[in-house]
Amino acid sequence: MTPVRFAVVGTGYWARETHAAALAAHPNADLVGVWGRSFARAAELAEAVGARPYEHVDDMFADVDAVAFAVPPDVQAELAVRAASQGCHLLMDKPVSFSTEDADRVVEAVDRAAVRSLVFFTSRFAANQADWLTGVQQLPGWNSGFVRMYASIFEPGNPFGESQWRRTRGALWDLGPHALSILLPALGPVSRVIADRGLGDAVTVVLHHESGAASTMSLSLTAPPGSRGNSWQLFGEDRQTFMPEATTTPVEAMGACISELLTEQPGRWHHPCDVHFGREVVSILQAADVFLHRPPEARRQPVG
Repeated sequence: MTPVRFAVVGTGYWARETHAAALAAHPNADLVGVWGRSFARAAELAEAVGARPYEHVDDMFADVDAVAFAVPPDVQAELAVRAASQGCHLLMDKPVSFSTEDADRVVEAVDRAAVRSLVFFTSRFAANQADWLTGVQQLPGWNSGFVRMYASIFEPGNPFGESQWRRTRGALWDLGPHALSILLPALGPVSRVIADRGLGDAVTVVLHHESGAASTMSLSLTAPPGSRGNSWQLFGEDRQTFMPEATTTPVEAMGACISELLTEQPGRWHHPCDVHFGREVVSILQAADVFLHRPPEARRQPVG
């Protein structure tokens, strides 16, 4: 197989340590271009991986076959439309965008150009977690789920703490996509949500699924030391299961994602984690965000 020419959009930690690292190591990918809002940083990353830095992103899109994005979601959505319109396959990060309107534009551009698209939900490409989810989907009767992700990233030395969009948007938009990437395929589409805030950026979202199932996401990027940790559970009438800890690194999971993007399919290409699914995730996050911005009295019923 002739290696596919890839470019990376972004120069931050995730772009360097995950996207560029996985592309540079992949036998069927040729990382040839890097673009970032800082040309100096793009040049630094390009030199490290043997690629060319680009000053103008559209020039880079014209020179490659596929683009991996590691930039804020609002920037990603705009550039993804431009890349797809030039015939580039898209490897996007989560969330696809901050609004369903922007996500719709990406979906329309992908469908119009008939290019491939994948959204990198890490657990969906970590081998043992993907296998666990496949087993879940083969068993009927799951009636509820619970995902708790409590972390702290705004401490000195944490590379994600420098992300302005994470500071502004918080755990709902950063961790919520991870939780939904498991709850949706396990329990089905969501019909409505309710949500409320806790301390810091903590948020709890209750999801009502079309199947009649209900699930809960409890998320925080500002958790104190004693409350940090993750738990992923699904419940059935006579059973429950926990998602195992990943046995692969993010770079290995990204490598699996790249391989799936490069896999040929007869007819129109599709994948469970393509931009259509990414758009579904954004629609739920946006609904929860709208709910959270209601006046407090409209979000809760007093007790007593």
